[in-house]
Amino acid sequence: MNKSDITLLYKYNQWANAKILNTASNVTHDQFVASATFPHGGLRGTLVHTLFAEWIWRHRWEGTSPVVHLKPDDFATFESLQARWADEESLLMKFVDNLTDQRLGNHFQYTSTEGNPYQRVLWHTMLHLVNHGTQHRSEAAALLTDFGHSPGDIDFVYFLSEM
Repeated sequence: MNKSDITLLYKYNQWANAKILNTASNVTHDQFVASATFPHGGLRGTLVHTLFAEWIWRHRWEGTSPVVHLKPDDFATFESLQARWADEESLLMKFVDNLTDQRLGNHFQYTSTEGNPYQRVLWHTMLHLVNHGTQHRSEAAALLTDFGHSPGDIDFVYFLSEM
């Protein structure tokens, strides 16, 4: 994996997140906070989990290992979640912009929120984060579609077509 490849993947991640968040801005507050049977609950829980993953992995890549979780109750409204996500996206893309090919191949250490130590290759976890986001964006897309607000296609090839 090189910087050009990882940058493309993170631009895709940004594009796909925007499609989900732009669509989610159309749901009612009751729909936003409603529970569901997805692994992280309803729309709010799913989106918060996705944001949390981006936040915690960026921190790990930057050398810290947070032990706290972002929780759905931290975001009373969609607008508060959207604002926090915009801030995180800016920090994440700044991290991506500052990468080098060499750094992508380096190992880094972190401690999980459960206190377990790990050593990983940076690009492996960066690819994991985009893949992880794909799973949860799909869950959010299903919820949004059930609410009558489909985000449309969020596949990588559609992103490439729009570039």
